[in-house]
Amino acid sequence: MAAIVDLRSDTITKPTPEMFEAMRQAELGDDVLGDDPTVHRLEKLAAQVTGKEAAVFMPSGTMGNQAALATHVQPGDSVLFDEEAHMIWYEVAAPAVIARALSLTFRSQNGIPDIDEIERKILPRSLHTPGTTLICLENTHNRAGGAVIPLEVMETISRLSERSKARVHLDGARVFNASVALGVSVEEISSFVDSISFCLSKGLRSPVGSILCGRGEFIEEARFWRKRLGGGMRQAGILAACGIVSLTTMVDRLAEDHRRARELAVGISQIPGFRVPMESVQTNIVMVDIEGDSVHAQSRLEDKGVRCYPFGPHRLRLVTHADVDDQGVVQAIAAFQAVALQAS
Repeated sequence: MAAIVDLRSDTITKPTPEMFEAMRQAELGDDVLGDDPTVHRLEKLAAQVTGKEAAVFMPSGTMGNQAALATHVQPGDSVLFDEEAHMIWYEVAAPAVIARALSLTFRSQNGIPDIDEIERKILPRSLHTPGTTLICLENTHNRAGGAVIPLEVMETISRLSERSKARVHLDGARVFNASVALGVSVEEISSFVDSISFCLSKGLRSPVGSILCGRGEFIEEARFWRKRLGGGMRQAGILAACGIVSLTTMVDRLAEDHRRARELAVGISQIPGFRVPMESVQTNIVMVDIEGDSVHAQSRLEDKGVRCYPFGPHRLRLVTHADVDDQGVVQAIAAFQAVALQAS
């Protein structure tokens, strides 16, 4: 039987031999006490890559986002999110529970925020309305199929935030994919925001971990929130060692994931019964719209050796990553063809 092609997420990759060796050799301390040298190296590297003053290593992207939110706002403040944002859909109402913020939303088109609507929805602080103190963006945009926010849009929102005295946080879980797709540095992208979080375990192959970056005082307060949320880790250098490998060796290869996602999208789009919104295939995510039930289609594809993720009643999500090679793309397209033939 052919190997399983697992396209559920880019989080399913296993650490590389270089990562295992880095873990074995990692110099360790107690990060809760602030003396793990490998964590310090990772945080310094992350701050340099993003062009921010400081960084803090987090167990997960959700914790990074929510620590940022709780640090930026006061209870009762208004926060603006894309209506399709990961922070709204997949972080179990944490903005309301942890930061106790009022979440308001704006629309986007193919992952690109509607700037006019953001401007309309920024609330002034008054006797009747809470002030909008934070705007949250997502780049790349998960539910928009890995779409990238253009730099000029980021810059316009940055200028708008300055006029309104609101800050900007970027959920950059896959910001390195955005960087590769745009052909610019992550530092250039992050120059338009006050804080940025990114995942080491999405596309960059680390087993665990995310980073939150921002100004020095902001990061020190975020460390308090990490502790409050149970995110203090002891000999965390074992994990941080993988993160260093990720940032120094795993970024450029993301272009291969993007190429394979495009090939996968083109192949599936030519099969009757499946439609791919090609305009959204910009990085490593492929959305496939189907006529039937997505859970049923997922099961049929798994029978053919391909794993994917239902992303709505009639939509599947496929994500390319380092553990899917060119043959895996061919095998996945063949599985979709076989399912289409069985349905005809």
